[in-house]
Amino acid sequence: MLHSIKEQRALAVAEMRGMVEKAQAERRNLSADEAKKFDSLKAKITDLEGQETRATFLAEAERRQSGTPVISGDRSFTELESNVSLLSVIRAGMEGRALSGAEAEYSKEIERRTGRKAGGTFVPLSVLEKRVNTTTSGAQIVPTDHRPDQYIDPLRNKLLARSLGVRVLSGLQGDVSIPAHGSSVTSGWVAENSALTASDMTFASKSLSPKHVGALSEMSRQLIQQSSPDIEQLLHDDMSFAIAAALDSALIKGGGTAEPTGIIGTTGIQTHSLATLDWAGIASMQEKIELANATAGAWLTSPGVTKKLRVTLKSTTAGAAYLCENNRMADLPVHSTKQVPLATAKGQLILGDFSQVLLGIWSELDILVNPFDSTAYARGGVLVRAMATCDIALRQPTAFVLANDITVS
Repeated sequence: MLHSIKEQRALAVAEMRGMVEKAQAERRNLSADEAKKFDSLKAKITDLEGQETRATFLAEAERRQSGTPVISGDRSFTELESNVSLLSVIRAGMEGRALSGAEAEYSKEIERRTGRKAGGTFVPLSVLEKRVNTTTSGAQIVPTDHRPDQYIDPLRNKLLARSLGVRVLSGLQGDVSIPAHGSSVTSGWVAENSALTASDMTFASKSLSPKHVGALSEMSRQLIQQSSPDIEQLLHDDMSFAIAAALDSALIKGGGTAEPTGIIGTTGIQTHSLATLDWAGIASMQEKIELANATAGAWLTSPGVTKKLRVTLKSTTAGAAYLCENNRMADLPVHSTKQVPLATAKGQLILGDFSQVLLGIWSELDILVNPFDSTAYARGGVLVRAMATCDIALRQPTAFVLANDITVS
């Protein structure tokens, strides 16, 4: 029923738009018959929107009455999330109408769970980038007997930090404080009738507070209407990478203040010199992790350092192996990405237990469509603003060792 209502409304809107555009092309006003038809369609759309609102409300009420769970991770919530269409959100903003269907349900559900009203519309954490998408810059996706199945994606930096196993805390509301162990009681041997020395446990805490990341994207009217393959998927992929890249970069090298503090910028991580790159230095980094009672899970570095590891022998003995072979070093995987920056022209190598990284998320994504921005409006385009809110902290900084003096040239 809801799908049929939406289809009827879309057909009515398209018919109205066609009448107006035809009159504009002929440099005239609507005729009496056209004006009457336009008013009739307008009344029909108003009625359909009312039907849609009621149908959506009933569907929501029935779903809640049935007790369908919607907490993050449940199948019903995952299915709802997968049905959210970014293009539907954008088009609703362009046409000045209320959201409906999965888009409205998802946004309301996030508001219910977080207790916060969206500045625009909540959508899944999947879009963020600042760029202007037009039929000029996006000529590959305007249909002129082209091959959308062969669309050429850009080459992007590898995003690795989250895939290495960081802990994600979602649905946060207030600031977060997590209690942590400080120091333990001490024990000791004593002689007969001698007194033990008293000692106490101490405690610390790890805190997370909201940090905001956002982007602005202008989309042309023609691109939205003519794109193939569907602009929905292209925009989703492009903006998904941007938000993931921002989080990935913050996890690795975030400097604090406006952005979260990442692994490299966290006080308390261990360091080691690899100015002389050799097997003894690699083993020493592993030793430092073990002395901290941590378990290293992987190496993370940049392509330049990876190359250096691949061409450096473990020893001068004939037939010796290289430090890194088959993307493994010291029986641990080596992950390489340009997201790991140079440090004053020197390469950096991180060894650690990445499950000790906490990623707190307050807002998956808050998206606002603005068809009235003066610049975009003059071109018939629409401005899309997206904001996400998160923070990062290390549970145990000593579970990481950083070498930031590797010669890569």
